[in-house]
Amino acid sequence: MPVAPRHTIGINRRELLQVGYSGLLGLGLSSFAHAGSKDAPSLANGKKPKSVLIVFLTGAASHLETFDPKPDAPAEIRGDYKANQTKTTGLLASEHIPKLSARSKMYSIVRSLSHRENNHLVATHHVLTGHKQPGAFFDKIASRDDFPNYAAGRSYHRGAPEGTPCGVNLPTYLMEGPLLWPGQHAGFLGPKHDVMQITQDPNKADFKVENLRPATGMDVTQLKDRMSLLTAVNDQRRWLSEQAETKKMTDQQHQALAVLTSGKVAKAFDIDKEPATVRDKYGRHAFGQSCLLARRLIEAGVPVVQANMGRVQNWDTHGDAFNRLKKDLLPPLDTGVSALLDDMADRGLFEDTLLMMVGEFGREPKINKQSGREHWGPCFSGLFAGAGVRGGQVIGKSDKHGGYPTTTPYSPDDIGATVYSVLGIDPHSEVRDRLGRPVQLNHGHVIRPLFDGTGD
Repeated sequence: MPVAPRHTIGINRRELLQVGYSGLLGLGLSSFAHAGSKDAPSLANGKKPKSVLIVFLTGAASHLETFDPKPDAPAEIRGDYKANQTKTTGLLASEHIPKLSARSKMYSIVRSLSHRENNHLVATHHVLTGHKQPGAFFDKIASRDDFPNYAAGRSYHRGAPEGTPCGVNLPTYLMEGPLLWPGQHAGFLGPKHDVMQITQDPNKADFKVENLRPATGMDVTQLKDRMSLLTAVNDQRRWLSEQAETKKMTDQQHQALAVLTSGKVAKAFDIDKEPATVRDKYGRHAFGQSCLLARRLIEAGVPVVQANMGRVQNWDTHGDAFNRLKKDLLPPLDTGVSALLDDMADRGLFEDTLLMMVGEFGREPKINKQSGREHWGPCFSGLFAGAGVRGGQVIGKSDKHGGYPTTTPYSPDDIGATVYSVLGIDPHSEVRDRLGRPVQLNHGHVIRPLFDGTGD
């Protein structure tokens, strides 16, 4: 078998992509002891949340063209769009997200997210792991020295529910040429905690994830028989049992078998089983169908699902921003996420699922000569709903130009602490790096106003 190319930073591309389950080697999860969080939000009925759905705006949507418009600012700050009053006091929103505006009582907006990274890769790692990237520099690509994403952190402490992977990312892998976006995998926790990566558009008529299904003509009993044969062969090679790679593959084989034989996740990918009216409500485009597929995976028991809204850097509007946003980006996002909010509420999924919509940073207040906005980490916005989040809130404020928070800033570390607490993980717990050294998982604090409405 040819050896997969290995990047100079030390991550094997085959390890990184982790696409499908061909050869029953796609996933593996540990069974570490549970680690609870004293800050974990409790719902009114006493239940604890258990899952997270991340709608990720890769490339970074402008906060000024979504949930933090500045209608009274000068034209070079204000931009081309009108700002509409939502049903939430103090929350203005762009005219091009009317459906989300009409549902503002279902979610909270945090307007004071902030960090110091203006580079896509570094900022993506920070937002999707809740930790700064070790040794970060401009365009530092994915490495096994990175911190784990949220699904991997959950996997390390609690394993995966029976018959599901620890997490699923869809519908595209964030990769451009040699640039592999960090924050999409388990980092130093190793490939056995990596998420399942989908790389197909669920809006396409022929969408399917073949490797989640047994081969044609092979039923579950035959599959188990084949696994027994594989175990017998492995038993005759006991001298390999102490090899780290062999142990890893054995874990992956057993987890893959559990996923295949349970069928829960495979059924979730049968998106064509949804009524046409439901699919139409989400919108017959990649944004909408990705949101729908994410909901189905949450229902199947996947703890963390990330739906990337578009190709890598899709929202990176350095030029012609206002045309691109109103024609290609905001309408499908508005349709897809508003349908997701309705669907999750109707199905009772908000009782135990946190929905988070965020990009890696915001956009610079001053419009550039190309009618776009540059990268801007000092201030941006995020949407949060479910898992005990109080709807109809605006948390935090930015200055009159949307450049800097004027209230308590919340960092990606705080996003991470909030996510881990929802998942029942103590954000400040220890994990072990590749050298076996203890490392604190997260240094942030839960964004408490989301849950108790205590202010900024």
